[in-house]
Amino acid sequence: MLRHLENDLPLEDLIALAQEGDQSVQNYLLKTYQPFIAKCVSEVCKRYIDTTKDDEFSIGLSAFNEAIISYNRERGSSFLAFAKLVIKRKVIDYIRYTQKSPAAISLDETYDIELMENPTEIIAAKQQYQLAQDSWYRKQEILDFKEKLKEYKLSLAELTEVAPKHRDARETAIRTAITLYEDEQLRGYVLAKRKLPIKQLVKKVEISKKTIERNRKYILAIFIVLKEDYLYLKDYLKVVRQ
Repeated sequence: MLRHLENDLPLEDLIALAQEGDQSVQNYLLKTYQPFIAKCVSEVCKRYIDTTKDDEFSIGLSAFNEAIISYNRERGSSFLAFAKLVIKRKVIDYIRYTQKSPAAISLDETYDIELMENPTEIIAAKQQYQLAQDSWYRKQEILDFKEKLKEYKLSLAELTEVAPKHRDARETAIRTAITLYEDEQLRGYVLAKRKLPIKQLVKKVEISKKTIERNRKYILAIFIVLKEDYLYLKDYLKVVRQ
Protein backbone atom coordinates (compact mmCIF):
# COMPACT_ATOMS: atom_id res chain seq x y z
CA MET A 1 0.00 0.00 0.00
CA LEU A 2 2.78 2.44 0.87
CA ARG A 3 4.53 1.90 -2.46
CA HIS A 4 1.29 2.77 -4.22
CA LEU A 5 0.97 5.93 -2.16
CA GLU A 6 4.49 7.18 -2.74
CA ASN A 7 4.23 6.63 -6.48
CA ASP A 8 0.80 8.10 -7.10
CA LEU A 9 -0.11 10.65 -4.46
CA PRO A 10 1.12 14.25 -4.23
CA LEU A 11 3.16 15.12 -1.16
CA GLU A 12 0.34 17.18 0.36
CA ASP A 13 -1.97 14.14 0.16
CA LEU A 14 0.62 12.00 1.94
CA ILE A 15 0.82 14.65 4.63
CA ALA A 16 -2.96 14.48 5.03
CA LEU A 17 -2.78 10.68 5.47
CA ALA A 18 -0.08 11.06 8.11
CA GLN A 19 -2.22 13.64 9.93
CA GLU A 20 -5.07 11.12 9.91
CA GLY A 21 -2.87 8.68 11.81
CA ASP A 22 -1.22 6.58 9.09
CA GLN A 23 2.05 5.77 10.86
CA SER A 24 3.59 4.00 7.85
CA VAL A 25 3.18 7.11 5.71
CA GLN A 26 4.58 9.30 8.49
CA ASN A 27 7.64 7.05 8.85
CA TYR A 28 8.09 7.02 5.08
CA LEU A 29 8.10 10.81 4.97
CA LEU A 30 10.57 11.08 7.87
CA LYS A 31 12.95 8.67 6.13
CA THR A 32 12.58 9.94 2.56
CA TYR A 33 13.08 13.61 3.39
CA GLN A 34 16.20 13.24 5.55
CA PRO A 35 18.41 14.82 2.83
CA PHE A 36 16.00 17.79 2.70
CA ILE A 37 16.13 18.08 6.49
CA ALA A 38 19.93 17.91 6.54
CA LYS A 39 20.12 20.65 3.90
CA CYS A 40 17.81 22.92 5.90
CA VAL A 41 19.81 22.34 9.07
CA SER A 42 23.12 22.92 7.29
CA GLU A 43 21.89 26.27 5.98
CA VAL A 44 21.46 27.38 9.58
CA CYS A 45 24.66 25.83 10.95
CA LYS A 46 26.76 26.77 7.90
CA ARG A 47 28.49 23.39 7.92
CA TYR A 48 28.15 19.75 6.92
CA ILE A 49 25.55 17.90 8.99
CA ASP A 50 26.15 14.26 9.88
CA THR A 51 22.70 12.67 10.12
CA THR A 52 24.02 9.96 12.46
CA LYS A 53 25.94 12.15 14.92
CA ASP A 54 24.87 15.80 14.95
CA ASP A 55 22.31 16.83 17.54
CA GLU A 56 21.14 19.59 15.20
CA PHE A 57 19.92 16.97 12.73
CA SER A 58 17.83 15.32 15.46
CA ILE A 59 16.29 18.71 16.18
CA GLY A 60 15.57 19.15 12.46
CA LEU A 61 14.02 15.69 12.20
CA SER A 62 11.76 16.41 15.16
CA ALA A 63 10.82 19.76 13.63
CA PHE A 64 9.96 18.08 10.31
CA ASN A 65 7.68 15.69 12.17
CA GLU A 66 6.08 18.66 13.90
CA ALA A 67 5.56 20.28 10.50
CA ILE A 68 3.79 17.15 9.26
CA ILE A 69 1.37 17.31 12.16
CA SER A 70 0.68 21.06 12.06
CA TYR A 71 0.70 21.76 8.30
CA ASN A 72 -2.44 23.35 6.85
CA ARG A 73 -2.52 23.54 3.06
CA GLU A 74 -5.28 26.17 3.17
CA ARG A 75 -2.73 28.74 4.33
CA GLY A 76 -1.31 28.79 0.82
CA SER A 77 2.32 27.74 1.22
CA SER A 78 3.66 24.38 0.05
CA PHE A 79 4.47 21.80 2.72
CA LEU A 80 8.22 21.89 2.04
CA ALA A 81 8.32 25.68 2.29
CA PHE A 82 6.45 25.46 5.60
CA ALA A 83 8.65 22.61 6.87
CA LYS A 84 11.81 24.54 6.00
CA LEU A 85 10.66 27.45 8.15
CA VAL A 86 9.78 25.18 11.08
CA ILE A 87 13.13 23.34 10.88
CA LYS A 88 15.20 26.52 10.72
CA ARG A 89 13.27 28.13 13.57
CA LYS A 90 13.72 25.09 15.83
CA VAL A 91 17.42 24.72 15.04
CA ILE A 92 18.03 28.43 15.68
CA ASP A 93 16.22 28.13 19.02
CA TYR A 94 18.36 25.10 19.88
CA ILE A 95 21.60 26.89 19.00
CA ARG A 96 20.62 29.93 21.06
CA TYR A 97 19.80 27.69 24.01
CA THR A 98 23.10 25.79 23.87
CA GLN A 99 25.10 29.00 23.51
CA LYS A 100 23.55 30.34 26.70
CA SER A 101 24.41 27.15 28.57
CA PRO A 102 27.62 27.51 30.66
CA ALA A 103 28.32 23.82 30.07
CA ALA A 104 28.49 24.25 26.31
CA ILE A 105 31.99 23.81 24.89
CA SER A 106 33.45 23.95 21.41
CA LEU A 107 33.72 20.61 19.68
CA ASP A 108 36.65 22.03 17.74
CA GLU A 109 38.46 22.86 20.98
CA THR A 110 37.96 19.32 22.31
CA TYR A 111 39.18 17.89 19.02
CA ASP A 112 42.28 20.12 19.10
CA ILE A 113 43.24 19.21 22.66
CA GLU A 114 42.68 15.47 22.44
CA LEU A 115 43.95 14.69 18.97
CA MET A 116 46.50 17.32 17.98
CA GLU A 117 49.10 19.59 19.47
CA ASN A 118 50.62 21.04 16.32
CA PRO A 119 48.67 24.20 15.25
CA THR A 120 49.68 23.65 11.62
CA GLU A 121 48.16 20.17 11.69
CA ILE A 122 44.99 21.56 13.26
CA ILE A 123 44.58 24.21 10.56
CA ALA A 124 45.26 21.70 7.78
CA ALA A 125 42.77 19.22 9.22
CA LYS A 126 40.06 21.87 9.51
CA GLN A 127 40.67 23.02 5.95
CA GLN A 128 40.46 19.47 4.66
CA TYR A 129 37.25 18.88 6.60
CA GLN A 130 35.72 22.08 5.21
CA LEU A 131 36.63 21.05 1.68
CA ALA A 132 34.97 17.68 2.24
CA GLN A 133 31.84 19.41 3.52
CA ASP A 134 31.68 21.73 0.53
CA SER A 135 32.23 18.86 -1.88
CA TRP A 136 29.43 16.81 -0.31
CA TYR A 137 26.88 19.63 -0.39
CA ARG A 138 27.85 20.67 -3.90
CA LYS A 139 27.29 17.11 -5.05
CA GLN A 140 23.87 16.98 -3.35
CA GLU A 141 22.84 20.23 -5.01
CA ILE A 142 23.90 19.01 -8.43
CA LEU A 143 21.99 15.74 -7.98
CA ASP A 144 18.89 17.66 -6.93
CA PHE A 145 19.38 20.14 -9.79
CA LYS A 146 19.47 17.26 -12.28
CA GLU A 147 16.12 16.02 -11.01
CA LYS A 148 14.58 19.49 -11.24
CA LEU A 149 15.88 19.88 -14.79
CA LYS A 150 14.00 16.73 -15.80
CA GLU A 151 10.73 18.43 -14.84
CA TYR A 152 11.48 20.99 -17.56
CA LYS A 153 12.66 18.33 -20.03
CA LEU A 154 16.24 19.54 -19.68
CA SER A 155 19.51 17.81 -18.79
CA LEU A 156 22.83 18.95 -17.36
CA ALA A 157 24.70 17.64 -20.40
CA GLU A 158 22.41 19.62 -22.66
CA LEU A 159 23.07 22.84 -20.74
CA THR A 160 26.80 22.60 -21.37
CA GLU A 161 26.01 22.71 -25.08
CA VAL A 162 23.46 25.54 -25.07
CA ALA A 163 25.01 27.84 -22.45
CA PRO A 164 25.98 31.21 -24.01
CA LYS A 165 29.66 31.25 -24.91
CA HIS A 166 30.26 34.97 -24.39
CA ARG A 167 30.21 36.71 -21.04
CA ASP A 168 27.81 39.46 -22.15
CA ALA A 169 25.34 36.89 -23.43
CA ARG A 170 25.51 34.96 -20.14
CA GLU A 171 25.02 38.18 -18.18
CA THR A 172 21.96 39.02 -20.25
CA ALA A 173 20.48 35.56 -19.82
CA ILE A 174 21.01 35.67 -16.05
CA ARG A 175 19.38 39.10 -15.78
CA THR A 176 16.46 37.80 -17.83
CA ALA A 177 16.08 34.81 -15.51
CA ILE A 178 16.14 37.10 -12.46
CA THR A 179 13.44 39.30 -13.99
CA LEU A 180 11.42 36.18 -14.75
CA TYR A 181 11.77 34.87 -11.20
CA GLU A 182 11.03 38.17 -9.44
CA ASP A 183 7.83 38.84 -11.40
CA GLU A 184 5.06 36.94 -9.59
CA GLN A 185 2.87 36.49 -12.66
CA LEU A 186 5.70 35.32 -14.91
CA ARG A 187 7.06 33.04 -12.19
CA GLY A 188 3.64 31.46 -11.76
CA TYR A 189 3.42 30.83 -15.51
CA VAL A 190 6.77 29.04 -15.58
CA LEU A 191 5.92 26.90 -12.57
CA ALA A 192 2.57 25.91 -14.08
CA LYS A 193 3.63 25.40 -17.70
CA ARG A 194 7.31 24.48 -17.29
CA LYS A 195 8.21 26.82 -20.14
CA LEU A 196 8.99 30.48 -20.77
CA PRO A 197 6.22 33.06 -21.28
CA ILE A 198 8.20 34.54 -24.17
CA LYS A 199 5.61 37.09 -25.33
CA GLN A 200 5.17 38.52 -21.84
CA LEU A 201 8.89 38.33 -21.08
CA VAL A 202 9.84 40.39 -24.14
CA LYS A 203 7.89 43.29 -22.66
CA LYS A 204 9.90 43.11 -19.42
CA VAL A 205 13.46 42.93 -20.76
CA GLU A 206 15.51 44.82 -23.29
CA ILE A 207 16.36 41.90 -25.55
CA SER A 208 14.71 40.46 -28.62
CA LYS A 209 12.35 37.54 -28.83
CA LYS A 210 14.90 35.75 -30.99
CA THR A 211 17.57 36.08 -28.29
CA ILE A 212 15.23 34.78 -25.60
CA GLU A 213 14.28 31.80 -27.74
CA ARG A 214 17.95 31.04 -28.46
CA ASN A 215 18.82 31.06 -24.75
CA ARG A 216 15.52 29.56 -23.56
CA LYS A 217 17.02 26.46 -21.93
CA TYR A 218 19.77 28.36 -20.15
CA ILE A 219 17.29 30.94 -18.82
CA LEU A 220 15.06 28.16 -17.51
CA ALA A 221 18.04 26.51 -15.80
CA ILE A 222 18.98 29.76 -14.04
CA PHE A 223 15.33 30.19 -13.03
CA ILE A 224 15.45 26.77 -11.35
CA VAL A 225 18.63 27.69 -9.46
CA LEU A 226 16.96 30.85 -8.16
CA LYS A 227 13.74 29.08 -7.18
CA GLU A 228 15.39 26.19 -5.35
CA ASP A 229 17.76 28.46 -3.39
CA TYR A 230 20.86 26.41 -4.19
CA LEU A 231 23.71 27.83 -2.10
CA TYR A 232 26.63 26.64 -4.19
CA LEU A 233 25.04 27.08 -7.62
CA LYS A 234 24.12 30.63 -6.66
CA ASP A 235 27.78 31.23 -5.90
CA TYR A 236 28.48 30.13 -9.45
CA LEU A 237 26.10 32.80 -10.71
CA LYS A 238 27.99 35.43 -8.71
CA VAL A 239 31.26 34.35 -10.33
CA VAL A 240 29.74 34.41 -13.82
CA ARG A 241 28.41 37.93 -13.26
CA GLN A 242 31.68 39.36 -11.95
